[in-house]
Amino acid sequence: MMIDQATWQEAAADLASGASVFVALWAEPAGDDCVVHLAGRPRGSGDVGVLSLMAHDRHFPSIALYHPGAILMERALCDLHGLIADDTPDPRAWLDHTAAYAFKPAIGPGIHQIPVGPVHAGIIEPGHFRFSVNGETIVRLEARLGYAHKGTIGLMRGQTIGHAAKLAGRISGDSTVAYAYAFACAVERALGIVVPPRAAALRGIMAELERLANHFGDIGAICNDGGFPLMNALTAALRERVLRLSATCFGHRLMMDRIIPGGVETDLTEAAAALIRTTLADLLTQWGRLSELYEKTASLQDRMVTSGRLDPAIARRLGCGGYVGRASGQDFDARRDAPYQPYDTCRFTVPGVSAGDVDARIQIRMTELDQSISLIRDLLATLPTGPLRAALPDTPITTGHALVEGFRGDIFAHVRLRDGFVEAAMLRDPSWFFWPALETAIEGNIVADFPLCNKSFNPSYSGCDL
Repeated sequence: MMIDQATWQEAAADLASGASVFVALWAEPAGDDCVVHLAGRPRGSGDVGVLSLMAHDRHFPSIALYHPGAILMERALCDLHGLIADDTPDPRAWLDHTAAYAFKPAIGPGIHQIPVGPVHAGIIEPGHFRFSVNGETIVRLEARLGYAHKGTIGLMRGQTIGHAAKLAGRISGDSTVAYAYAFACAVERALGIVVPPRAAALRGIMAELERLANHFGDIGAICNDGGFPLMNALTAALRERVLRLSATCFGHRLMMDRIIPGGVETDLTEAAAALIRTTLADLLTQWGRLSELYEKTASLQDRMVTSGRLDPAIARRLGCGGYVGRASGQDFDARRDAPYQPYDTCRFTVPGVSAGDVDARIQIRMTELDQSISLIRDLLATLPTGPLRAALPDTPITTGHALVEGFRGDIFAHVRLRDGFVEAAMLRDPSWFFWPALETAIEGNIVADFPLCNKSFNPSYSGCDL
């Protein structure tokens, strides 16, 4: 809905008061000008609305002035479209690495800086971390990203729906199912179509398999950074089994391009369904022993409990979802609160605690592992027969958006279509909110605890480098 500046600022005030929750901020060209879009939802609801403002003379009122969770997206859209956010609290470039960059200062006796990255020793994406420390204690951390900017959203414009769907699935490789799912749901809502029940159930199975693989891998990696590599080796084996299971049943380890607008690309045979059931039973047995190992290893608990605590008030202020938000008292899950097929007919528990530390984020993941296995079993037990996809009609210009729960949290997708082509799109990763939350949570911890705190958040670099 196109609005004026007064209404735009009223919406920003609602974000500041907490009456509404920030979802996304982006822009797109409109002739010689640009249109800036603000997506939000009422507190406690999954009903997302999008407001649009014409940025005349390349200016628009800053949303970050009212809501800190919007700062990174506001900086990114200004870089991408040459816009100016009036009264923004942070006008620094996000993607333009040729511009002079002043990190936020930390002033006091004995404080010095430790620069890390953007190139790291491990096989990870590029990101620069600037630590201000007093001895071993972290006083301030600032992350600078944008090194992996791929122009994915720009590449989608003018492409067929099918080609754009492939690009969506490649925004963040560990969430290829969730991104394809979100994009497909946005397209389907724009076109007013409903996917066949069998396709919807298969989508849910794939999404929960992706959640299993990532949670297994991340729990082990967190423990590894806490000085307990045995846990990492054992959970890596569980993750590998899920990936191989996905390849056998759906034709790809990451299930890339298996979800398409209108349905799914690959069916599940009876033999494959039986394999999933037996594998999940074995995984659950092994995982039970590993979760007990985690709980009873005193040296590991000493590293996890109280480390990297994210205050629930800050999590709420930033709009954190997923395991980060749910570990800090934020009760939101798009599968339950913005229900979509097949979760609108599924029964599951959304875990929540308020401790906000590394251990709390692990506990949320552990509970979600059990819930994912239960969901997959239920979906297999009630798997309908029937077609795998619905036809996509060619329609004049139309828009749609969707929230889908990935393993990190809710992913927002917005599309504008015309005659089978994508005119504009936006895909928002939960990591936009995790990065500033990590900067806050790490303060007061020692430098040696940064790796395990960072991994417990596990924000995506690529997901923010659109």
